[in-house]
Amino acid sequence: MIAMWISLVGNVLLTGIKLLVGILFNSQVLIADGIHNAGDIIATATAYSSMRVSGKPPDEDHPYGHGKAEVLGAGIVAFILIVAALYMGYHAVMAFFAPPTEAHLIAFFAAIVSLVAKLFLYNYTMRISRETKSKAMLATAYDHLADVYASLAATVGIGLGWIGEHYGIGWLSYGDPAAGVVVSLLVLKLGADMARETVDVLMDKSLSPEKIEDITEHLREVPEVRRIDRLRAREHGHYVLVDARVAVEATLTIQEGHDIIRTIKQRVMDAHPEVDEVLVHLNPWYEGENDSGFPVRRE
Repeated sequence: MIAMWISLVGNVLLTGIKLLVGILFNSQVLIADGIHNAGDIIATATAYSSMRVSGKPPDEDHPYGHGKAEVLGAGIVAFILIVAALYMGYHAVMAFFAPPTEAHLIAFFAAIVSLVAKLFLYNYTMRISRETKSKAMLATAYDHLADVYASLAATVGIGLGWIGEHYGIGWLSYGDPAAGVVVSLLVLKLGADMARETVDVLMDKSLSPEKIEDITEHLREVPEVRRIDRLRAREHGHYVLVDARVAVEATLTIQEGHDIIRTIKQRVMDAHPEVDEVLVHLNPWYEGENDSGFPVRRE
């Protein structure tokens, strides 16, 4: 949560700086970037709220927990990124049809400050997202990455404009909108990728084949498991749910079956800390049935 507050305060400060400098020195790229940062404030607040909701324990209405609240938050952030990309792209293209604005060094330094600050925020929130497996924090990190691109474009654009003015190179004055178009495309792709990942989680897309195979290996290590009939795993926000059907000897007692289930859960959850729940169904296995190869049947 501290990371979210740092992101929120950082976005508020940067929004104020960009809009103030942009208005005072008539820098359209800083004004546009400042408006983009204002959207980031909403995105960060959304991510923070979704993290708070996702952290709530399961209740009667939500027995599987509230993990997907983070996914919804990430989806909102993706939408904001896409809208911001379209906004920046539109203004960048329109700038080609207007006289170039005068570049000021103060605006240039403001863009550099924004670039450095956003690089720090991106690396910080990305590290936290990897530690916590938080989708909302990951979305916030990607949002900061989009800002890095935007600030880089502003820095390059203002710098090229200043060089063009002072050395009489007219076409450099349009470096600002040219960089803006490139950045808007990068941010658009970032938002689209994030939106696709959000849809995948909401649609209960399976984990990658590599992760499924790794979980399968841990099931195979349990001596009492004769056959793996089905294995499914999906993300549920910042954690993973696993469903398994395995065959064990039909003559085992209920207590022995219970112990096998507990062993399976322990092995999987120890190997994969992101797994929050392992649901195991036991099928009977009779002498003479094929138990070689531990085939996995996905239904």
